[in-house]
Amino acid sequence: MSLLSDTWYLFVRYLKKLVRTPILLFFSLFQPIIFLLLFTQLFSSFSNIPGFQAATGTDSYGLFATAGILLQNAFSSALQSGNSIVLDIDSGFLQKMLVTPVSRYAILLGRLTSDAFRVVIQSIIILALGYAFGYTAVTGIPGILLMLLTIAFFGLAWSGISLAIGMKTRSSETVFAISGFITFPLLFLSTALMPASFLPSWISTVSKFNPISYTVDAIRVLMINGYEWSTILQAYGVIALVAVVTMSATLYQFRKVVS
Repeated sequence: MSLLSDTWYLFVRYLKKLVRTPILLFFSLFQPIIFLLLFTQLFSSFSNIPGFQAATGTDSYGLFATAGILLQNAFSSALQSGNSIVLDIDSGFLQKMLVTPVSRYAILLGRLTSDAFRVVIQSIIILALGYAFGYTAVTGIPGILLMLLTIAFFGLAWSGISLAIGMKTRSSETVFAISGFITFPLLFLSTALMPASFLPSWISTVSKFNPISYTVDAIRVLMINGYEWSTILQAYGVIALVAVVTMSATLYQFRKVVS
């Protein structure tokens, strides 16, 4: 069996597992709707602050925040990937896979691609709901496809942290705790929900070193300004750097688990 076919079968297996868990599927798809509704309504008055349009390129906080909510959802979902690998270890499924001729890397790739696919579906829901509220991307369908590709790449890169923690600790509680500890500080120390010029000076400085800021800025320009390739390519460079670090840690832990 080839790496691609093995990855495909495991990808389908993980999706079937999600579909067969209705409560998990419901909250997985409902969560992004809650994020969009709550954040855009809670902070909608920010668009009335003098200088908001000059700083963001739009007079709609909902349009500005949609990019941040897309990244928030992708980030939080990616950092929960480690729970699945812990369940596979505890249930004995991973051990059963290791005695079959399946490609070892397909086990990891099947998990990563299914998580990325789930994040893309959630992102489509957010974009569709945003469209219903009038938050449309100026770049149209091509821009939306590029946004989804960027989000999928971002999700793959950050899933590595969760998977590495899961394989190292073999504890869902630890994965959940560390993921929660990482998620909100990084999100609120970025430009996800507020333009950099509106942030306190020290947070604005920190945001310049935050990978989330680069990615959310790339998605935001596709929604508001158009194809600013310098911003988009810069984001891809940062995501690639994150992916190298996180996937190296994941592969290191995976080799220890399968050996």
